[in-house]
Amino acid sequence: MKCERCGNEDPNYFYHGKRGRYCRKCVSFLEENKLDWSLTKEDCDEYYLSYSLSSKQKEISYQCALAIEYQDVLLRCVCGSGKTEMVLETISKQLKKGKVVGFAVPRREVVLELKQRLAEIFRQAKVIAVCAGHTKETQGDIVVCTTHQLYRYGYAFDVLILDEPDAFPFKNNPVLWGFAQRACLGHTVFLSATPNEIILKRENLKILRLDQRPHGKPLVVPRLKYGLFVTQLIRLCRWLRNRKTIPCMVFLPTISLTNGFYRIFHCFYPCERITSESQNKEEIVTSFRKGKFHLLFCTTVMERGITIEGVDVCVWKAEHAVFDQASLIQIAGRVGRKFAHPSGDVLFLCQERSKVVEKAIQSIKVSNALSSL
Repeated sequence: MKCERCGNEDPNYFYHGKRGRYCRKCVSFLEENKLDWSLTKEDCDEYYLSYSLSSKQKEISYQCALAIEYQDVLLRCVCGSGKTEMVLETISKQLKKGKVVGFAVPRREVVLELKQRLAEIFRQAKVIAVCAGHTKETQGDIVVCTTHQLYRYGYAFDVLILDEPDAFPFKNNPVLWGFAQRACLGHTVFLSATPNEIILKRENLKILRLDQRPHGKPLVVPRLKYGLFVTQLIRLCRWLRNRKTIPCMVFLPTISLTNGFYRIFHCFYPCERITSESQNKEEIVTSFRKGKFHLLFCTTVMERGITIEGVDVCVWKAEHAVFDQASLIQIAGRVGRKFAHPSGDVLFLCQERSKVVEKAIQSIKVSNALSSL
């Protein structure tokens, strides 16, 4: 970029606002109604949000945008705290400098949803989605892709944002970690409420922590109930009976259990199921959001990246090995995310005692305690 009037080439002084494109160094010499529209490169400094960030979100947003120039950044923020919103300033400043931003997320349906959100926020930028069924166009100002698609990008991004890097498919997958490191020329922003040791032990990492959601209400602490199979089944039936008009998600540890519960409860409730074998996940989630049914049985494939207004959650056999501490915290984090529904109910059903379950609950309590300081 170069201003044709004063010769300025410093990208920090170019601005694209509602009144046009101009150079801050010499704008004071212009008449009020004669802004310069002749800059050679579009400046995407301005972005559009239909709501305001909280003071804590703004502070983390500002600190992230500053730190990413020199080091990797971890936004260690609780579920529903607005991690995506807190990287918008970072994206904006990178676009302003003519940089390319990559945004990698675990699931295809989240890619498509996030691409739409970012396109509405950064209206001057070219935002593209790269995932299964969307690979014809792979170059843009902001590239939103699934983690597997990072293989296409060799040192292509000036900043890479990795969402939920502690989860599948990144978790314990050195190949995908290799793709991610090779994709970025500069530094990486990690977004996670439950970062693992691989991330926390990275050198030159700045950690920005937020333990409060924008609405200021505490995280919902799960209720823990122990009992034999029959006792827990009765508890689940009572729990569902008391929520006939409330959207409910029941998480189960295996596909066979998910299918079995669906076949049984389908006789009594309008419901659906989602597992890794489901071919129509997006359609089911859309119908669930629209209230076409209020009960969804699912595996851990739905533990992250989904927000359902006013949902309550139950975990069947929460002590099962498939539910680690991070996944239980993420599942509980589906509840109470919205301003209109800042509370709700999370029920962990266990048939035997589990330290993992108890630690997950304790971690949520700690976050609530830290947020009140």
